[in-house]
Amino acid sequence: MCGIIGYIGRQEATPILLDGLKRLEYRGYDSSGIAVAEQNRLTVIKRTGRVESLFRAVTATELHGRCGISHTRWATHGRVSDENAHPHISSDGKIALVHNGVIENFEQIKKFLLEQGYAFQSDTDTEVLCNLIAYHYNKQSAGEGGDRFEQAVRKSLLHVEGTYGIAVICTEAPGKLLGARKGSPIVLGVGQEEFFLASDVSAFAGRARNVAYLDDGQVVVITPSAFRIATVLDEMIAPVLSKLDGPVEAPDIGDYDHFMQKEIFEQPRSLENAMRGRFSGDGSTAQFGGLNMEPREIRQIDRIVLIGCGTARHACLVAEYLIERYARIPVEVEYASEFRYRNAPLDKNTLVFVMSQSGETIDTLEALRESKRKGYRTLAITNVVGSSIARESDGGIYQHAGQEIGVASTKAFTSQVLISAMLALYLGRLRDLSFSYGTEMVRALRAVPELAKRVLEQADAAARVRDRRCPQLRC
Repeated sequence: MCGIIGYIGRQEATPILLDGLKRLEYRGYDSSGIAVAEQNRLTVIKRTGRVESLFRAVTATELHGRCGISHTRWATHGRVSDENAHPHISSDGKIALVHNGVIENFEQIKKFLLEQGYAFQSDTDTEVLCNLIAYHYNKQSAGEGGDRFEQAVRKSLLHVEGTYGIAVICTEAPGKLLGARKGSPIVLGVGQEEFFLASDVSAFAGRARNVAYLDDGQVVVITPSAFRIATVLDEMIAPVLSKLDGPVEAPDIGDYDHFMQKEIFEQPRSLENAMRGRFSGDGSTAQFGGLNMEPREIRQIDRIVLIGCGTARHACLVAEYLIERYARIPVEVEYASEFRYRNAPLDKNTLVFVMSQSGETIDTLEALRESKRKGYRTLAITNVVGSSIARESDGGIYQHAGQEIGVASTKAFTSQVLISAMLALYLGRLRDLSFSYGTEMVRALRAVPELAKRVLEQADAAARVRDRRCPQLRC
């Protein structure tokens, strides 16, 4: 749930970082912070509570510089406190770090660093990684080959176990911003003489039109004029820049009381978007352009495995019934968190589908990788274009539901269920589902958005019944 936004370029970093944090508030958090580098000096401000508390603290401080990092934290290691909030600073004051993920061997590393004289102000695994980078940085002499800051980050990442998406700055390299990823998303935004690092493209919406998604084990080194991507072992990677399709706007709550309410009422549109352009000309079946499978390949499928976590898994359970009923293909639903640890026997003609709203669900992503390692065709149903699951799958179906801010899924879930019904129809028509039954199903599916709209038009009446029967629930 944590959010990262970093900046380096020709503008003052602070307003851009604070705006990015505001755009990331939907992810849920309990504290936030910012660190800006200027003239070999780091200025760090952190506050618990809403981002507004950080805004007030920053406004009361002279915070200047053109390179910085910021973060919204959801407490994992350690309680909610200013000390545990990100960014974390190394005990020698040279390194500042923000981090999403979990460093699993932080206790062993912390014990080693304590023996080396490093001090800790927080209970977090992130501060351990920050001090580890400082340790490797200070071990190198000024004249040692390679860039000290870059090499310190690379050497540190080789020693950590777990997951991370990080952004790092150094007092002695104020014109450099580093990012790295393993299991937690980091995306590079490319603007006009400025660059952004974030956990979500919405953090720099409207400021960058091109992005590069880091893969696991990659490090990006950014200066105000250029960037380069390499592996942790410093093997160069040719960057793949993608143009953002359409405007990526900051979340806007509009006239609704909260985002969940807004997204409930967006369901007719999200359901319509899920179907748009996905029915055949004769109206008898669904069609999907991104499956990357020929009909003859699909007809050879003997079994389907659906994989997901949480709400996505519930959608998989619905899909199981629909596909078995209409396509007559045996289906099994797996918890993503268990799939890669089980030695599940899969037939050679098995097709695997993973389902994830964000496309970054770590257990689902690892299940996808395990399925591909075993040689199975693995497709995805996801809502986020360019997400890790979308990029690593063999093909799939985008939901086109729009950004979902609310933690309890609404429009993304109903979109997944609708796509599942369309998939069942498509698979059934490739087998023995009749033309007439297919056209009947298409008519029924096309009616779903209007039916959802009619239900939502009863919201005021439902609220009046609620207020009469359960006055204690009145808002």
